[in-house]
Amino acid sequence: MMWRALRGSLGFLSRLPVGGGEAAWAAFTATPAAFPLAGYVVGGLVALPFLAAGSLPGPVVAAAYLASVVAVTGVNHADGLADLGDAAAVHGGPAERREVMRDTTVGVGAVLALGTGLLGLAFGALAVAALPAAVAVAVVVASEVGAKLAMAALACLGSPSHEGFGATMLDGNGPLDLIVALAAALPVAVVVVPVTAVAVVAALAVAVLVRRWARHRLGGVGGDVFGATNELARVVALHSAVAAWHLLGGPVWTLW
Repeated sequence: MMWRALRGSLGFLSRLPVGGGEAAWAAFTATPAAFPLAGYVVGGLVALPFLAAGSLPGPVVAAAYLASVVAVTGVNHADGLADLGDAAAVHGGPAERREVMRDTTVGVGAVLALGTGLLGLAFGALAVAALPAAVAVAVVVASEVGAKLAMAALACLGSPSHEGFGATMLDGNGPLDLIVALAAALPVAVVVVPVTAVAVVAALAVAVLVRRWARHRLGGVGGDVFGATNELARVVALHSAVAAWHLLGGPVWTLW
């Protein structure tokens, strides 16, 4: 069951050729813990450029990271961020905002959201590249796991705004499922304490804030909210981890 769920989550969260099918998709939607588990795989792949941190210039490492994020994850979640940006720019009720999100026209809100997200990710990657290579890799993996855990939190705690992916993910999942997802994310949180723990907690905080915003502005959680949460949580997690490293003068405890 978990292996099928992991295949289904990787099929949705990445461009990896893992196959899947209906059985894997059904297992994934019923298993929120598959989100952070997929984060380990995705995070491990996009963190590879940071093995060269300290050996190559920071901008080169950061650029390679951005390219790997696009190559491994695609643009599905960025589309969710763009739609949420357009919805945030609309003056109206939840129905009007959801209608704008379904419109294929790219508005100024989408451009601003995507531009801010890309700049935030680039600057975060540049800051991470200045860390020791092993710490940088751990931070990137923790940020990816945290971003996927944020999506799991939405699946367990949110309410659907309409029929669609959001409703499918929310159906049958609850707070107890979130406990399992949290347990799945725990190993990476304790790799470099408190830096990687801060990354995971910061990503969860994004889920809480986005869920609150979506409940009031959109009437609940939909597929675009999941995608936008992933993109925002990754950026916030990276910056939070780097801030924790510098404010605390390095790690308090590590596994190595």
